[in-house]
Amino acid sequence: QVQLVESGGGLVQFGGSLTLSCAASGTIFTIVTMDWYRQAPGKERELVATSTPGASSNYADSVKGRFTISRDNAKNVVHLQMNRLKPEDTAVYYCHTKWFGADYWGQGTQVTVSS
Repeated sequence: QVQLVESGGGLVQFGGSLTLSCAASGTIFTIVTMDWYRQAPGKERELVATSTPGASSNYADSVKGRFTISRDNAKNVVHLQMNRLKPEDTAVYYCHTKWFGADYWGQGTQVTVSS
């Protein structure tokens, strides 16, 4: 059973920073792609950042240069470092992976950026 548990959300002021973490279990972490998605009120869930097994990364245009995804294969954890946060970054952030063709999601963690 794959489980993803996020932590690190909260309230931060405009321009501040937060780091989200996602602990994974039930999968071979070193061979899966890990993603961070977010969903703002009234909007569709969108892909924010991706970390491949080879540790290359991709980002949505809206967060490039501000967010950094990283993974610790020894601890089965993926992080999302978020800098220079803006009110439009306010959303519930979800960790995601695929395992044997099935999608797995964490429970989500709220990030709120005040202006």
